[in-house]
Amino acid sequence: MDIYHVLNRGVDKRIIFLDSQDHARFVHNMFEFNSNTPANHTYRNKMADIVSRPYKTEKIVDIHGWCLMKNHYHLLLSERIDGGMSLFLRKLNVGYAKYFNERYKRSGTLFQGRTKKILIDSEAYFLHILNYIHFNPLDTHISSADWRTRNIADVHEALEVLKKYRWSSYLDYVGEKNFPSVLTTSLFQEVFNNNYKKQAENYLRDIDTSTIQKLLLE
Repeated sequence: MDIYHVLNRGVDKRIIFLDSQDHARFVHNMFEFNSNTPANHTYRNKMADIVSRPYKTEKIVDIHGWCLMKNHYHLLLSERIDGGMSLFLRKLNVGYAKYFNERYKRSGTLFQGRTKKILIDSEAYFLHILNYIHFNPLDTHISSADWRTRNIADVHEALEVLKKYRWSSYLDYVGEKNFPSVLTTSLFQEVFNNNYKKQAENYLRDIDTSTIQKLLLE
């Protein structure tokens, strides 16, 4: 099974998630468009449905992790069917851009070019990538801590930031139900012995990204 770190950002680095409604719409789309059925860009389901509603159709990708930042998103994906990732990303990007342009009365391209996809092709990268995606909110919420350069002044504070940030898969991985129906957690839960919370804490205390820095997108 091939796993890809996937990222896209707003054109000219513009903010693409202005409020919680925008975040919620993107999460809704991750759930709704993960199927072979044609995209329906209307907001058909309540967010509460996505917390626990089972899929009625076969998924085309597994979403192993995700995080939404102000001007970009990170996903960790593997395909369930041939071409599933391309189909999913096309529906996801087009659907969200259509919603965004209608809501904010704008036109034109929302995302900056083609979605970037990097194959997770080493054990070091595999063991790092889920944390890397989940820790992105630390960039904007703890000014004194730069986790990218091994400078976490207060690990407890960092964990509290992650706990309060709803727009990623971190909460579901540490056992606090957020949007579990969007996710496939079994692979990484097995790798981390069903104790991702402890692993994430240990990782924050001893970060070393030097061996894979050139592979990271953000």
